[in-house]
Amino acid sequence: MGDGAGRLAMIELRELEVMYGKRRVLHGINLTLKRGESLSIVGESGGGKTTLGLSIIGLVEGTVRGEILFDGKNLVALAEKEWKAIRWNRIAMVFQNVENALNPLYTVLDQVSEPIVVHKLGDRNEATRRAGELLNRVNLPEGRFYAYPHQLSGGEKQRVLIAMALANDPDLIIMDEPTTALDALTKVELINLMHTVCKERELTILLLTHDFYAASTLSDRMAVLYAGTIVEFGSTPALLSNPRHPYTRGLLRCYPSMTTTKDLQGIKGRIEFFDVGCPFHPRCTQSIGICREKAPRLEKNDGRFIACHRGGIIPLLELRDLSKSFDSLKAVDSIDLTLYEGETLALVGESGSGKTTTAKLIMGIFEATEGRIYLEGKQILGRDKSFYQRVQMIFQNPMESLSHRLSVLEAVREPLDVQKLGNREQRESMVRQILDEVELPSSETFLNKYPHQLSQGEAQRVGIARALILNPKLLIADEPTSALDASTQAKVVKLLLNLQEKRGISMLFITHNLALARKISDRLAVMLNGIIVEEGPSNEIVSSPLHPYTEDLLKAAPTLSSRVPTVPERTSERNDGTGCPYANRCNKVTEVCFNEKQRLSSLSTHKVACMLCTATD
Repeated sequence: MGDGAGRLAMIELRELEVMYGKRRVLHGINLTLKRGESLSIVGESGGGKTTLGLSIIGLVEGTVRGEILFDGKNLVALAEKEWKAIRWNRIAMVFQNVENALNPLYTVLDQVSEPIVVHKLGDRNEATRRAGELLNRVNLPEGRFYAYPHQLSGGEKQRVLIAMALANDPDLIIMDEPTTALDALTKVELINLMHTVCKERELTILLLTHDFYAASTLSDRMAVLYAGTIVEFGSTPALLSNPRHPYTRGLLRCYPSMTTTKDLQGIKGRIEFFDVGCPFHPRCTQSIGICREKAPRLEKNDGRFIACHRGGIIPLLELRDLSKSFDSLKAVDSIDLTLYEGETLALVGESGSGKTTTAKLIMGIFEATEGRIYLEGKQILGRDKSFYQRVQMIFQNPMESLSHRLSVLEAVREPLDVQKLGNREQRESMVRQILDEVELPSSETFLNKYPHQLSQGEAQRVGIARALILNPKLLIADEPTSALDASTQAKVVKLLLNLQEKRGISMLFITHNLALARKISDRLAVMLNGIIVEEGPSNEIVSSPLHPYTEDLLKAAPTLSSRVPTVPERTSERNDGTGCPYANRCNKVTEVCFNEKQRLSSLSTHKVACMLCTATD
């Protein structure tokens, strides 16, 4: 895989495979790294990143198959004596474990000078002088040159390893987790140092890391490695801003960042190596039959290389030109909305903006006046039992949505009764299991309780259990925490996030609370008077809102300060529905806003319906 630039390939991996005994750790790796380019390999620990680096430098202990072409020469076929001209001279490596990479019996100056002497690039005096220059270049204080490894901090040891790798002016440097276990300031210093040194020397960099910050700063392109297989490959900025493989998205959800708004989520399960099928299928939210039977090929898809039988993350729910009118009132007005597999989309806005009506249109409680709804690519023309096995809803008021004539057992079991799934004993067992999942007792006493005997929090958890018992793909949560106290609300939200991670559910989370929406959602859609006025990644909308209505919602969001938020006042009584629905409250309004209704248009990954923003379809 190359980027098509004019630079010549320095190193090329062709069908690279590494076996440790009978265990295949790398499989079918095809990569090209050009001169002066930087490439990062990212993924969880145990996925094969270090094995890839050791294979290139000829230090891997396993059996290597395929080709590693370095300036046209196949390194896999080299004898050990032939490696002496390449290892540390033309290819160097900064090893991951700094504690084991340095010899405790020698000073750091001696250890940096050693590669120069061994490869006969200078005598001892010249090597010492050169080593001192390198240690100065990596900003190690001169007073530390004669220190032993145990006398150095982790950051200082990492600087020494970088100096050792640079000792013989290599063409390619492999950096294996160079920022692991460092404090934030030391990490930034080292990243800036590596960036500067690599640019000065026009080095080619292969970065092996699980640190997305290091990858974003040091690499032009990125490959995502899972269980020895590359699952996504593309430019670093594009991949970080718009991941298209479920694993890449999962990794980014796990990574703590100051630009992240959603609470951290892990990826269910753990890495396992399979000889058949997609290696990620047991942990994937959109796995289908072929994923278990056949490994997907890494293929180009709209400018990105993705190994996925479904072409990457797929849309689960699509609303197209959806409208609903009640007599002269247009409650939902030609909205377009997409919810992807395994994600949470928060639909936010004031009361009366059309959020609950949208949910009821999806569920078939209301019939749409116009428009189409698609589920997993198929238009919904009717709603039978199979639809409600895949789509369920948590209602706003659990005391109203639960029948007062049914006990907890009967209420949670009812969907199984309707679907005729299992016998009575099996259904009761499933009820107990789902109650355990939502952290409710499964004792006979609790099962025989009626809604009026439950607290608000317990009733809402019963509603969640009832919605989840059919194991749906899509969960619509309509203001599920609005009637709960803060402590209970936090527990319910955490529960929903954990269940999403465990079950791979997609969720449409409806709320008027932006502070809550930003903590639970991957993307936000802002609704006003039946229209979507802004949509995009949650962190982008929270940090850089584009529509004046979104700005005012964020100003009104709760904060623990003495500041009293200002509520936007009506700037005009004019608003006959032909223009922007926020025109009569917007402090940036122009005459055009009253006369023209703006379409939702794209600005990169962000969409907005506002004439004040320069947007393109």
